[in-house]
Amino acid sequence: MAVTKNEKSEPQATATPAGPPVAAKPRRRRTKVEQRADTMEHILDAAEYLFSKNGLYGVTLKDVAQRVGVHHTLLNYYFTDKQKLFDAVIGRRAQVTIDLRMEALDKYDAATGGKPTVEGALRAFLDTDLDLYSQGGENWKNYGVLGAQLSNTAHGAELMDFHFDEVVLRLIGILKKALPDSADEDLFWGYHFVTAGLMLTLARTGRIDRLSGGLCDSDDFAAVKDRMASFMAAGFLAICKQRQSAAR
Repeated sequence: MAVTKNEKSEPQATATPAGPPVAAKPRRRRTKVEQRADTMEHILDAAEYLFSKNGLYGVTLKDVAQRVGVHHTLLNYYFTDKQKLFDAVIGRRAQVTIDLRMEALDKYDAATGGKPTVEGALRAFLDTDLDLYSQGGENWKNYGVLGAQLSNTAHGAELMDFHFDEVVLRLIGILKKALPDSADEDLFWGYHFVTAGLMLTLARTGRIDRLSGGLCDSDDFAAVKDRMASFMAAGFLAICKQRQSAAR
């Protein structure tokens, strides 16, 4: 017997091992707020991917719209220009990584009772971030590439200042406890070298793969995590010792 249109729209009964068929619950319609949030996520994911591949100036709003599968006027409804879209892409994940690192630093500082080590502080700061990028899926890796690009531009530096200064200064504060006799400028230079290494890692350029003949893999965040904090801690300690020797 043919099924009518009205019959199709009715919830279908499903059999269960324990008893008679039970009518399936109709799906709840998503609210306009939920639909808008989903659309926003799709737009930001698409823009994040394209910006990570082509940079700010290599992407247009039409490119993003095409990747999302919508008319470009929809993007103009959410974002008045490309710069605002770019800033939104950066800001979306920035708070996630800030909160996680701030929590890790606070816990480490409390656990050490005011007597942290350089490597311990760096591990709280770096390992937390590396875990996020390695375990967060391809979108987080795209964001890492984008962050690496940002760190080498004037506008990117301004966004880094706006979003990340608080957590960086928290790290510097703990490093001061670990190296109370160090000069402040040495700690900031040390952080400068740390963030350079982190950004190059997040860029995943494949350079180290080719240079090492395959011994190293740009996507191997676990290998970086094993080494980076220890390597950078040794640099901080060497600078501090060198400056103390020169002052004598």
